[in-house]
Amino acid sequence: MTKLSVETELLKAKSHVKRGETEEARKLYQTVLQVFPKNKRAQQGLASLKKSKRSTAPQGPPQFAINQLVNLYRQGQLAAVVEQATSLTQQYPKASNVWNLLGTAAAQTGKLNLAITAFQKLIGIKPDYADAYNNMGNALKEQGNLEKAIEAYNKALSLKPDYAEAHNNMGNALKEQKKIEKAIKAYNKALSLKPIYAEAHNNMGVALKEQGNLKEAIKAHNKALSLKPEYAEAHNNMGNALQEQGKLKEAIEAYDKALSLKPDYAEAYYNMGNALREQGKLAEAIEAYDKTLSLKPDYAEVHNNKGIAFQEQGNLEKAIEAYKKTLLLKPDYAGTHRNLSALIKYEVNHPQVAAVAEMMKRSDLKDDDRCHLIYAYAKMMEDLGDLEVAFENYEAGGRLRQKILSYESKQDQHTFHNIKLTAPKLKDVTIDNLVGTTLHTPIFILGMPRSGTTLVEQIISSHSLVQGGGELPFLDRFAALISRDNQIIDTGSILQLRKAYLNELEKVSNKSPFVTDKTPQNFLNIDLIFAAIPEAKVIHVQRDPAATCWSNFKYYFSTSNLGYSYNLDDTIHYFKMYQDLMVYWEQQYAGQIYHLDYDRLTKEQETETRKLIGHLDLKLEEACLSPQKNKRSVRTASQQQVRKKIYKDSSQAWRKFEPYLNGAFDEFIN
Repeated sequence: MTKLSVETELLKAKSHVKRGETEEARKLYQTVLQVFPKNKRAQQGLASLKKSKRSTAPQGPPQFAINQLVNLYRQGQLAAVVEQATSLTQQYPKASNVWNLLGTAAAQTGKLNLAITAFQKLIGIKPDYADAYNNMGNALKEQGNLEKAIEAYNKALSLKPDYAEAHNNMGNALKEQKKIEKAIKAYNKALSLKPIYAEAHNNMGVALKEQGNLKEAIKAHNKALSLKPEYAEAHNNMGNALQEQGKLKEAIEAYDKALSLKPDYAEAYYNMGNALREQGKLAEAIEAYDKTLSLKPDYAEVHNNKGIAFQEQGNLEKAIEAYKKTLLLKPDYAGTHRNLSALIKYEVNHPQVAAVAEMMKRSDLKDDDRCHLIYAYAKMMEDLGDLEVAFENYEAGGRLRQKILSYESKQDQHTFHNIKLTAPKLKDVTIDNLVGTTLHTPIFILGMPRSGTTLVEQIISSHSLVQGGGELPFLDRFAALISRDNQIIDTGSILQLRKAYLNELEKVSNKSPFVTDKTPQNFLNIDLIFAAIPEAKVIHVQRDPAATCWSNFKYYFSTSNLGYSYNLDDTIHYFKMYQDLMVYWEQQYAGQIYHLDYDRLTKEQETETRKLIGHLDLKLEEACLSPQKNKRSVRTASQQQVRKKIYKDSSQAWRKFEPYLNGAFDEFIN
């Protein structure tokens, strides 16, 4: 080998090195050294190759393999991405882009542990990679590990403070922790960095709804939709906020839009079902729930709410079946245990009794769940004849419920006091000469909860000219500021209240000339009723005081405005304030309120029904004498009783608990 040929071989070796063809270069260096062992260039080249081989393993797979992975991901073939990426990471353990794709695909296919491991590996390779921390935070959040998720988001933001997506994701984790104020702050930060961030506007709307700020929530969803009109999730969440406002028709329209964009959107069908059920359209609600279950068969909450719809239909057999299905899917669903307990007459050794008793021993129960279980167990013990234990549990459940609601009796005392202060001002406002005839005359059926208002509505709404509206939230929503917070009271505000209420009544009227509004606590708003809707009919239902108070005390109300009812002393005190207010209203509006005695109605059904229907200036129809045949939906605590024939002596049911009441009702007993 000549010096010229050596030079040629060394140049070839160098060219091989540049192309990454290290084996070919090594052979050439070795060939040169066999002839010229002291050739420094060949020695250095070979040493460099050996050092490179020792210090660096292959950093990543060929580009074609990466391209193939990316294409699979874009095509939605996530399982294939996970499989191929897992294989590649075994060959190329420092390939950061492969770990990232593996983590992302694994997270989207529900393989959260694998996703978290992948992102941890990625962070080990690139410790300053903010995206890896953000993505790991998302996987941890999906896993329910919110504290660790927030730590990951904080790390991402320490590396990249202007990372809008991480601020948004941080908000989502905080929202799940019920730290709504902090969540809103995080969304605001995301939006300050990226004002056209539709997802952050949508998430902000959800947080504002949970905060109770429905008006601003709807604004946020509208903003999201202005940026991204085809955003199905924002339409769905808009529907939730509208439903919370009581705007059921608009809510259903929003769900319809979400479903037109995303036909397999199970959550939107579920929410649609809830809105339809609230409208009293039970068959349509059940249809929506069935559609949800066709997409997501193991959705326990849907089975539960479908059970509620069957119950409101009076189809108790199917309701029980649906509740049992719920508990098969989710045995610790406390609310379902309570719902089911109301429909079953328990006998010794019923398996649900032991299941509830065992669940109550758990130390990790949330207060809401424990409360449901306590009420279910109280009902079970009552059925089994252990009245002392039943009473103890009704008391314990009530204490916990008042704690959850943060109830104090002075709240109600303040309300009753303010109503009497405001009433004289309302009576001075007259709008008779400013309004025309309404198309739909409201019939307000009011009184204490559990006093028989549901039965009376069933009787009246059995008439062909009357549409049963159920418990309508409209009056209280429009009236609270006027009657209880001493706001401006003048002709304008009263006319505005009238218009708003009658507009909402029109939506539920089904074109009937009369519509019932059976919100019991409208007894607080009688002055507003006569001020704003002087043509309205007002039926006051009164029942035996002891029976009313006992029925309030032992019942778990789903609404949050009846906090008094969970303590017997508070219930009796509230009842006395109610009695006093009704005396006051009778003095102010003598002859305008029809007082109906529930107990007399149960004993003299036909006589009292004739008088009631006559008071409404209607002719008696035979259907009014058989209210149990009325097939309209019933959403109140009395839904089971009103499906049966009217029976006497229901007001004496409390007496079996008399030994445990310490004379609480003595003042009511003649």
